[in-house]
Amino acid sequence: MAFDGITIANMVKEFQDTIVGGKINKIAQPEADELLITIKSNKTQYRLLISASASLPLIYFTDKNKTSPLTAPNFCMLLRKHIGSGRIVSVTQPDMERAIEFEIEHLNELGDLCHKILVVEIMGKHSNIIFLNEERMILDSIKHISGNVSSVREVLPGRAYFLPKTQEKYNPMTVSEEDFSQSVCEKPVNLSKALYTSLTGISPCIAEEICHRASLDGSQPAKSLTPPAKEHLFHTFQRLMEDVKEGNFQPNIVYNEKEEPVEYAALPLTKYMNAPVKSFSSMSQVLEQYYAQKDQITRIRQKSSDLRRIVQTALERNRKKLDLQSKQMKDTQKMDKYKVYGELINTYGYNLEEGCKSFKALNYYTNEEITIPLDPTMSPQENAKKYFDRYNKLKRTAQALEEQLKDTEEEIQHLESISTALDIALQENDLSQIKDELTEYGYIKKHYSGNKKKAMAKSKPLHYISSDGYHIYIGKNNYQNDELTFKFATGNDWWFHAKKMAGSHVIVKSNNEELPDRTFEEAGRLAAYYSSGRTAPKVEIDYIQKKHVKKPNGAKPGFVVYYTNYSLMIEPDISGIEQVE
Repeated sequence: MAFDGITIANMVKEFQDTIVGGKINKIAQPEADELLITIKSNKTQYRLLISASASLPLIYFTDKNKTSPLTAPNFCMLLRKHIGSGRIVSVTQPDMERAIEFEIEHLNELGDLCHKILVVEIMGKHSNIIFLNEERMILDSIKHISGNVSSVREVLPGRAYFLPKTQEKYNPMTVSEEDFSQSVCEKPVNLSKALYTSLTGISPCIAEEICHRASLDGSQPAKSLTPPAKEHLFHTFQRLMEDVKEGNFQPNIVYNEKEEPVEYAALPLTKYMNAPVKSFSSMSQVLEQYYAQKDQITRIRQKSSDLRRIVQTALERNRKKLDLQSKQMKDTQKMDKYKVYGELINTYGYNLEEGCKSFKALNYYTNEEITIPLDPTMSPQENAKKYFDRYNKLKRTAQALEEQLKDTEEEIQHLESISTALDIALQENDLSQIKDELTEYGYIKKHYSGNKKKAMAKSKPLHYISSDGYHIYIGKNNYQNDELTFKFATGNDWWFHAKKMAGSHVIVKSNNEELPDRTFEEAGRLAAYYSSGRTAPKVEIDYIQKKHVKKPNGAKPGFVVYYTNYSLMIEPDISGIEQVE
């Protein structure tokens, strides 16, 4: 999601409601392109983080502090000198641009009241924090941009400040229907692109949302719209902008089926109709959580990549082994034929001629006549012995393969369960338990070291509460599955698991009560979601009271047996079920 003009408008309203009239208490510059300003307003302390990072420019309130360098940079010192104890008079957004202007009043060395302006430009790689005087002349900036770097605008002390107009765009707050129709609907591009390239502060995401609300395809040519469709599009756009004008913001994050954040916005995104959405009371909370989760998911994926590679390699190797063993087992199906050949030769072969290459005999098992090949250099007794030897060899092979096939299938199931656990893992301590399991079963070599392992908080199962108030616990890996099922759950608690596929053990604490149907459904949805079938439209779930679930001796973690269970078909969907942090 781009940090667009509508997101900026939401942030400006948030600042107007909280820090206008507040006094700046502290200014720090923890990074070369970042400010952390502490403001006291209405007996509350606010910590404002402003980042002009080229890769991730941001501005929002945060509860977290950052360590600052011992010697403050020059830009930070200048701000402290002028506005270190200043009062924020106003916070504005010029023409729906991706910029915020903080007007600050302060007393100079002579005690006279002065005004300064701190401009925050959130414009991708061109982002900057610029400090202006009352005449809007640049006093300094966190990034200096010379004429050698930009031919559009120099950002240097002593230069006049202005917002660069690299494209001719209309202000969406004031654009007329005629200008909208001419600029958007006459462009030789698709409709969505025509919207965000014609109007200031409109991102591709919001452009698609406008098209969706107008029931139009954003990929269709803008010029293909009929006059009624143009009018309908403009009125839809106007209604969205009315919410922005009136400050009717609804900050939210949209998630995918893996609980990963995929989009955030200051307004509801109706184009994600069936996706899980979480609403927040402020845009600052959205930005902090969205980027923290994005960062966490990226970090966990990087850290789990080695484990995924180990599991995938072992899975491929075992699947190839299973194919080979299955083919060998198929070959052993000939053994009964060789046994019959030997018996029939012993029964009917007493009058065979010497050097005979085959003979026909009645198979008394099927009452059919069959032809039995013979080795002409051997006697009938020797031919019979040869077939019995083949039978016995294939019988021994089949017995060995039966055990090997069982072991290989169990190993594949075990590895698939670990692969599913890696998909569920969200924290480093989740990965630690998975790594321990891979080490225990020989997929990772043990490394003995004199250094003690760094202490890490133990990973805990996921915890939900059903709509009827029953506690539901979900194992994130095989160790947790075993602990939940055989140590935590009591006999009358209910146990859920996706049928014949890798997945989490789900325990519902029944409190020795009869569970409502809705709780059964919600536990089933969770069991389907936290399984390898989470992307399927429906998943079959087995459920049974915990007292009927058993663990065979020597079985791998997470492996259980049960009989006389109940089943239900359900959609893997966790929306509407409350998760306990």
